[in-house]
Amino acid sequence: MSEPRVLVVHNRYRVRGGEERAVELQLEALRLAGVEHRALFRESGSTGSAKAATAMLRGGDDPDRVAAAARELGATVVHVHNMQPLFGPRSLRAARDAGARVVLHLHNFRLFCAIGVAFRLGEPCFRCHHGRTLPGFVLNCRRSLPEAAVYATALSRQLPQVLGAVDQFVAPSRYSVGQLARLGVPGERLESLPHYLPDDEIAAESRADEGSFALYAGRLSSEKGVETAIEAARLAGVPLKVAGDGPLREELAGQAELLGRVAIEPLLREAAVLLVPSRADESFGLSALEAMGAGVPVIATRAGALPELVGAKRCVPRDDPEAMAERLRELWAEPARRKAEGDELIARVRERYSRERYTGALLQLYERP
Repeated sequence: MSEPRVLVVHNRYRVRGGEERAVELQLEALRLAGVEHRALFRESGSTGSAKAATAMLRGGDDPDRVAAAARELGATVVHVHNMQPLFGPRSLRAARDAGARVVLHLHNFRLFCAIGVAFRLGEPCFRCHHGRTLPGFVLNCRRSLPEAAVYATALSRQLPQVLGAVDQFVAPSRYSVGQLARLGVPGERLESLPHYLPDDEIAAESRADEGSFALYAGRLSSEKGVETAIEAARLAGVPLKVAGDGPLREELAGQAELLGRVAIEPLLREAAVLLVPSRADESFGLSALEAMGAGVPVIATRAGALPELVGAKRCVPRDDPEAMAERLRELWAEPARRKAEGDELIARVRERYSRERYTGALLQLYERP
């Protein structure tokens, strides 16, 4: 079979997050594998709300751009990450009409959920499924009734178009595959492709025994459970550093050392433990993977894909700061145990989340008829 030519398509978010990192990792894997490829990006940050709403309702604003890029490259595959609001399902159909196989990478639940994270009223929420999006409007999940109406209408209208245009759906974990199939993605066209860590981000050995604080790294929002991490660290008597930004920043001021948006790598070199207290069902957990690669023990909640990623024994119930504090206290008291667990996690990353493994799975995906 001939070598694939891949057009990677992504509508960048207004705020950088894990999906942006995942796209960068894919492009790097393709480059190192010698696969001819191009990237086509659109920017939500430069798009006004009226234009975004119009694009959502139309199913994308310029499908010819994708078709032209696919033809120019001679793309055999168009691999789409976030398509909303500017690409939309019209771009998927344009890519297919240009002769490419279309792969849609579902990093979250945005195919059904107006806010993508499937979390509402303090708990995981899968009320919207199979194109039935009225709950997202009734609950005003966008915190703006006009926006909620746009998303409810657009997502319901778009689902049949997406299902008709996509050859293969991909999600980052087995958990996501199962949940998306329950929501309405055809299971026979859906498979797991976990993210990876570059070789130079995987430590030779753990230094967690020298760590001097616990770390939280992520969005400061209700679904991420940062309040649980702060309370657990207080109960355990362990210093905590909080890296990230979000709507809870002002509310949390004074409760913990808030670092804002900073690079996580230097912090992981000095951290004893990473806390991942998610309340929503995580599709993957890139911050946890980065900590694992650095040899930093992880205490996560049993939320979505996190047990699959870090191992069930490293997980505690969600919304339970006492359980998280107990586990944190144990690790803090035994530096040698932290190092041993960190070394176990490094080995887990090398076995399950290496670039070599990811690239092999990705290329196999592209070879399918």
